[in-house]
Amino acid sequence: MLRTRLTEALGLRHPVISAPMALAAGGRLAAAVSRAGGLGMIGGGYADPDWTAREFSEAGNEGVGCGFITWSLADHPEALEIALSRAPRALFLSFGDPAAFAPAIHAAGVPLICQVQTLADARAALDAGAAVLVAQGAEAGGHGERRATMTLVPEVADLLASRAPEVLLCAAGGIADGRGLAAVLSLGADGAVIGTRFWASEECLAAPGLKQAALAASGDDTLRTKTVDVVRGRDWPERFDIRVIRNAFTDRWHDDLAGLKAQAAPIAEAWGQAAAAGDAALANPIVGEATGLLHDLPPAAEILERLIAETEAVLSRTAALRV
Repeated sequence: MLRTRLTEALGLRHPVISAPMALAAGGRLAAAVSRAGGLGMIGGGYADPDWTAREFSEAGNEGVGCGFITWSLADHPEALEIALSRAPRALFLSFGDPAAFAPAIHAAGVPLICQVQTLADARAALDAGAAVLVAQGAEAGGHGERRATMTLVPEVADLLASRAPEVLLCAAGGIADGRGLAAVLSLGADGAVIGTRFWASEECLAAPGLKQAALAASGDDTLRTKTVDVVRGRDWPERFDIRVIRNAFTDRWHDDLAGLKAQAAPIAEAWGQAAAAGDAALANPIVGEATGLLHDLPPAAEILERLIAETEAVLSRTAALRV
């Protein structure tokens, strides 16, 4: 068993939080992770109130958390009310200023987790009273920025040590096995937020064809791009782009966003249909560089059990280096 400040504070058996991957991390996945000893997160993402309520119902009585894209939540604040009414174990905000939503979360007695991509983001999250910061490196799947996990995590750890030592730190980006978890614990993190490895699980809501494409890909096959947001009609802040597996769609349009925007409507319809059908020749699996470490699609509980066993083995080998 790995005991850290995160496991102690949140009552977990394992220092692992499943990432609240928008529309992919549903109630079944979140419940499975929590049941196995981590903290499962529903991916409320763009704050669709009906989707959020439905996936909390899918989680049943299992204690789970929920995450939202902060700038989108501003347009649908009722989604936060729905989430808080379900007594979540934590509320996870990403990609925007959490200040407007923090008072309601604190008033509900729910721990606030804020994902950050820079030191400036980390300072803003501390100002909002976050209990946990998640330092997300650019290796991660989905949206992010430019800093790498290996350097961002210890910098945020140093910031917390000097300004808010009671605040916990998790790492995200490129962590898919015990080597990654052991590494970020060594960098000063109290735990990890893991997306891509749980995306490739039995319970994830992604289409089977997209999952199979992720198993066949390596980290070299991913890229950060704006194209996917254009065809999905998502007006993301300029500083963020999305990491996906490249395919013919991104090869054609990655360097021609103006041309893509001029033809967006018919292409968007085709891309959306392909995503629903699991056609990775056109739609892009939204995973990180850790896709090269994926080889199967097991249940989430098995993923977590394997991850912890690997981490313990790595830490034991590392300890044996001392003579």
